[in-house]
Amino acid sequence: MFNLFKKVVECEVYSPVIGKMIPLDDVPDPVFSEKMMGEGCAFGFEGDTVYAPCNGEIILIANTYHAFGIKAENGAEILIHIGLDTVNLNGKGFEVLVKEHTKVKAHDPLVRIDREFMKENKIDLTMPMVITSSDYEIELDEYGEKELSNRVLKVKKK
Repeated sequence: MFNLFKKVVECEVYSPVIGKMIPLDDVPDPVFSEKMMGEGCAFGFEGDTVYAPCNGEIILIANTYHAFGIKAENGAEILIHIGLDTVNLNGKGFEVLVKEHTKVKAHDPLVRIDREFMKENKIDLTMPMVITSSDYEIELDEYGEKELSNRVLKVKKK
């Protein structure tokens, strides 16, 4: 009964796509591979939908729809960047399924991509997911094939 007011300290983060989890070091973009935006992981995926990796609130949707931010229940801020150089598409090929300030649950659909459009435009759909809050510890799970139900990392307030 008194857990009602208990502050969430640790948050489990799940795969936002069905696909392969890879190290940020393998992302062919120095902003992510050199961890300028934060620590995390990346994904290669074949589907067309990106899902919420945790319970939280959508705090940012880029006006070009290629990236969005989620504030997890424990306050950690998570950036998901769909593909590389997708900012240049100016929103084409993306269907956003949520609005800023929407509360989401893990596995809720957030964005749908037009995979055929991405293929025609030779877009690298490697998808970095980073914790942009520097005052959180991150514990990565094993790399490899992931389902939406697979945890990929834990994030905990320092």
